[in-house]
This record gives sequence, C-alpha cells and structure tokens, in this order.
Amino acid sequence: MEKKDVQHQAHLEGAIGLLTSDLNEEASRAGLDNHFQRWIEDLKDANNPAFHQLIVDMQALKAHFGSGTLDVNVIAPLLARLGTHTAQSAHFAENVNTATRITKLGEVLTAVSQQLQGSSVEVDGSLPQDFSSHS
Repeated sequence: MEKKDVQHQAHLEGAIGLLTSDLNEEASRAGLDNHFQRWIEDLKDANNPAFHQLIVDMQALKAHFGSGTLDVNVIAPLLARLGTHTAQSAHFAENVNTATRITKLGEVLTAVSQQLQGSSVEVDGSLPQDFSSHS
C-alpha cells in the first residue's frame, strides 16, 4: 500500500476521533487548525471536481472553529452537508480500507450534526476490527 493511502487513512481516523470528542475542548487545542488543513489538503490532492463542495465546507468549518466561538447554528448544517458529501465520496476511494473510513466519517459527521441539533443519536466512531490497521 502506498504511503499516501496510509496517511489518508490516518487523517480519516483522526477526523473521526476529533468528531467523537468534546468539540468545545477540541476547538481550544492548538493543533485543530492543522488537522483541518490536512483534511482539506487530502481532498485537494485527490484533484476531483466532485470534492469541491467538501473543500468549501471544510474551509468554512475551519474558519468557524478558528474564530474562537462555536455557533451550533453554523456548525450543525456544515457537518450535515459534510456528512452527506463525504458518504457519497466513498466510492472514489482506491481501496476498501480507505472507503470504509470515508463511509464511517460520513456517518459520524451526520450523527454529530444531529446531536448538535438536539437529537439523542449515538455517535459511534469505531471502525470494524478488520479495518483498524492501515493495510
């Protein structure tokens, strides 16, 4: 497997971990901006026009988290759109492990969005055991 695939998988797992954590606490951490930037760069590196809206929404989410104030009315719709577009993009993945992580990330984004809007949805960020190694 190419190093790039392993890096993408690690970034996807990091995004899932971030979203299943306390968002207020994560927003206060110094590395959050870098995490968002890696996610955006992964999308740009794919050079796929279908990812344009994902990139735009990720940049808006990065800017909002960088503002220091977390507004659920801004974050929830962004996460919902990101969840939908991320899940739809899984079929572009070059291998099953990456596709599984993309699909899971889409599910987590959607669940977090619903949770922020007051739903009692459980957010499960765990990957199937078969996909927990970067191979």
